[in-house]
Amino acid sequence: MTEQFPLSYAVPTALLLIALVLKFPTLVRAWRDPDVRATTLLLSFATVVLVVITPVNIARLNELTGVPNIASPWAYSFLTAFCATGLTMIMRWREEPSPRRRRRMRRVYWIYAGIVVALWVTFLLADVPEPRIYDLDTYYAGTPWMREHILLYLSAHMVSSLVATSMLWKWFPRIENRWLKSGVVCLQAGFASGLVFDAAKLTALTARWSGHDWDVLSTRAAPPFALLEAVLVAVGFIVPQVGPSLQNRIHERREYRQLRPLWSAVRDVVPSTLSPRSVRRMPLGLRLVQRQQRIHDALRILAPHLDRNLYRRARRLAPEGLGEDEARGLAGAVTVRAALDAHRGDEPARASLDRREPGADLSDHIDAISQALRHPHLIDSIRQRVTTTESVDTDVS
Repeated sequence: MTEQFPLSYAVPTALLLIALVLKFPTLVRAWRDPDVRATTLLLSFATVVLVVITPVNIARLNELTGVPNIASPWAYSFLTAFCATGLTMIMRWREEPSPRRRRRMRRVYWIYAGIVVALWVTFLLADVPEPRIYDLDTYYAGTPWMREHILLYLSAHMVSSLVATSMLWKWFPRIENRWLKSGVVCLQAGFASGLVFDAAKLTALTARWSGHDWDVLSTRAAPPFALLEAVLVAVGFIVPQVGPSLQNRIHERREYRQLRPLWSAVRDVVPSTLSPRSVRRMPLGLRLVQRQQRIHDALRILAPHLDRNLYRRARRLAPEGLGEDEARGLAGAVTVRAALDAHRGDEPARASLDRREPGADLSDHIDAISQALRHPHLIDSIRQRVTTTESVDTDVS
């Protein structure tokens, strides 16, 4: 299996296929978005190129079609389309929408479409009867029309890599978004790998024309850089699109978990009308909003029992060294625990309480309150000290 599909081809091809599968739902939902369409096309072209240039698939194409070396125009056509899509995506990132940008992008597509046509014409005109799996470029380096075929795809690829690298280099200092910056770094590394691929291939071809055998540069040195380019360029275009949504999902997951202690404490105050199974099927963002809403609803119900004096006393008794948010969270946790006990015991509201909405000290710090509820012993200690202080004050008065 490894001999038929070498690991060096299998790994990048699998990575691109996974990226393509993960991107497909986004394409279905937002197929009108030109960036989404372009990214999907780019991944598709890169994947097809890697699949076609795999040695076992080159042999299969020769056998199935009965045309020796037919994999060459197929692979190089998709490589050319990959180059055009990459260039236009960089233009779309760098420049605001305008008629000038549309004209430039259209010009790129027409030029590279012409190159694809020329690749097929030169291949059909060439006489290449001997199937070559590994050394096609150097073996037919001096063959009329096949020579032009090879130089055409290498020139198109090299020009696109140089132009892309130049555009990215000039643009990089102006980028502020860190995800976009990371993507551009991957793109620069990918296109630089493509230039190494071109240099190795052209050097081997030049050596052939001068009567020397440097085929190893084309057959051994160049392919790894082509594989690396495909993966890095694909990653470079995916990261700025996937990164923010992934970061947002991580943030939502973290906040959802952070609110669990407070939600567990107050969920009996506002029973949910949804079954646990229905909640689990909801998107994470909707579950987070629902959890936040239930906590705020519970605080409104507990408002008659939320003792502001207790909050202020607990705030003053917070251990030294706590940050402002942590101290507020601890005082809020003490107040909420006391309000829950009063609510469950059907105790009447105290005269000193604000019967309206809970204040910003509680409703604006639910994350900190939830984190403080992870330390019940500390909360009990603060409540006990507050109670002791109140008793002393009462005796003195």
